[in-house]
Amino acid sequence: MTDPDPAQQPAFNPVQDLRDIESLDIVTALLEVVCETAGVGFAAIARVTETTWTAMAVRDAISFGLKPGEQLDIHSTLCKEVRQSRQVIVIDQASLDPVYANHHTPRLFGIESYISVPIVLSDGMYFGNLCALDRRPARMSEARIVNMFSLFARLIALQLENHRRAKEDAAVLGVERANSALREQFIAIMGHDLRNPLAGMQAGVTVLQRVPNDPDIVGRIANRMAGSVRRMSLLVDDVVDFARGRLGGGFGLDLRWEEGLDEALDHVVAELRSIYPDRRVEARIRIDQAVRCDKSRVEQLVSNLLANALFHGDATSPVELNADVDGDLLRIAVTNQGEAIDPAFLPRMFEAYSQGRMSGSRNGLGLGLFICAQVARGHGGTIAVSSSVADGTRFVAALPLAGPA
Repeated sequence: MTDPDPAQQPAFNPVQDLRDIESLDIVTALLEVVCETAGVGFAAIARVTETTWTAMAVRDAISFGLKPGEQLDIHSTLCKEVRQSRQVIVIDQASLDPVYANHHTPRLFGIESYISVPIVLSDGMYFGNLCALDRRPARMSEARIVNMFSLFARLIALQLENHRRAKEDAAVLGVERANSALREQFIAIMGHDLRNPLAGMQAGVTVLQRVPNDPDIVGRIANRMAGSVRRMSLLVDDVVDFARGRLGGGFGLDLRWEEGLDEALDHVVAELRSIYPDRRVEARIRIDQAVRCDKSRVEQLVSNLLANALFHGDATSPVELNADVDGDLLRIAVTNQGEAIDPAFLPRMFEAYSQGRMSGSRNGLGLGLFICAQVARGHGGTIAVSSSVADGTRFVAALPLAGPA
């Protein structure tokens, strides 16, 4: 596959391309997520033409020595091969790989693990590559890793095109605002949803430092930390799905008949208790049958509701979680005591970026509840809120046991 007629393409301008990539607010967070999820120390967005390879954005934790704007000999890279084939190249361990063990690129740069995914614009123009590498082996060929890179490459292409269209017609303010909102949502979801499992892991590390020689405690904490790592990985997929949904692909769900959903929600509760050790969470979870749902998103919904209640509720009163089967519905309710929500604000509770009850607060109310609403609707269910001084603030999600129709 070749690029469109070169005469119809804009001239290669590395300075302008670099400025365009730098203007995309998602880039820094995206490269960080790429490295953390894939377990590698170097990631980059490169502008690749037939004759040049130029770094546009770089995250380098292994002293690879490449900075934005710097170039490599195109013939020394694997990106040239990716450009020609427009196929992903993935290497878990170059020294043992039957294809790349004797290839000049891994030997030249001293790398073991590698992935390079093409970034192609909607008109077919080849912009470059999203790539990552490390001097150690890594499981780059796992489906979740390859899918994440592919979706992020598409997101970069879409963001780049939106940015360029906005520059070409600054008078079209609606496009500019929509593009900016998407970038903000992408970054905000990363910060919001990854915060809970990260905080849970930090709490686990603190406990392990205090009791390093107690096998029972170490085992329990290690299991919780492993669960938090799993949730972080799944949340990265959620972020990508959300961004794709905002670009027209829909809010994706992986619906399956799930047994043991109560155990999954118990883990979420344990995670929040470790984050808020001075708060009480009273959980009554009674789910004695299979539920057709996306388990990770139901966990996400419960985590967000509990985090919201713990952040905004009265610190001297418990937060209550009730999850049970009610007829043909899975009903999840989270209640906290404290200041009542202004009735005028209730209709906007599930809008993205809605301001919270507390002046100047941007935590808990807004993005987290917006995601909860998307999860509930995606399952064919509903979510509602009521609030009063006497009864507290109560969020209730009702999801069909059989999933969406």
